[in-house]
Amino acid sequence: MNWLISFLFTSCILGIFSQESKQSYERLFDVHYGINLPGGDLAKRYGFLNHVGGGLVIRSPKNFIFGLESSFIFGNQFKSEFDSVFYHLTDAQGNITDINGDIAIVTTYARGFYANATFGKLIPLSESKKASHLQLQFGAGYLQHRFRIETNRQVVPQIETDYRKGYDRYTTGINTSQFVGYAFIPEEGFYQFYAGFYAHQGYTYNRRNVNFDQPNVPVSTELRLDLQFGIRLGWYIPFYKAEPHDYYFE
Repeated sequence: MNWLISFLFTSCILGIFSQESKQSYERLFDVHYGINLPGGDLAKRYGFLNHVGGGLVIRSPKNFIFGLESSFIFGNQFKSEFDSVFYHLTDAQGNITDINGDIAIVTTYARGFYANATFGKLIPLSESKKASHLQLQFGAGYLQHRFRIETNRQVVPQIETDYRKGYDRYTTGINTSQFVGYAFIPEEGFYQFYAGFYAHQGYTYNRRNVNFDQPNVPVSTELRLDLQFGIRLGWYIPFYKAEPHDYYFE
């Protein structure tokens, strides 16, 4: 599947190159933030999630855009799959104790990232407002997410070092994405931004062999469908080439 996606993406880019002249390709650095809600299998694990990331975008003379992007995924809302993940470690009062017998402060987070190759099109909205565009974009790449556990300066032997892997639900797989929105890209200046709606589809698998909180329950080996839907805001930072200067010598 990875080879197929790479082949199709490369074929599309080469097709565009073959139809356009080698001039005025614009390079843009993309910085973005996204807020989204999970769906599918991901909704059983996490609530609200944030995306923060960036990438490199190439804009062709005919307003095709392609590039690479990546985002860090984070949050602190959890769903039913984690309701009792530490239940077997708690005492009668519901507390987890550290190696000294003190009540431990255990913090948990949702963590992950994705990296996609992207391809899209900027469609001018009118002749009079050439800076305004409808932006359509598609992507494919890699997705990873897991459950992060921290005990700060305390030591809880059951969830330290490699033992954390028995609880983190480490999951990876292929990711696809779509985006539709508004882009303001004038010919000059740093006020270039975009905003719109996006969706991600993760075709993933659990990568751990056992969950320590459920040692007698086999870890599912079936394909997961991890969905994310949200709004993204981004800033395009252009890379301008230095203008050549003519020098005359007598």
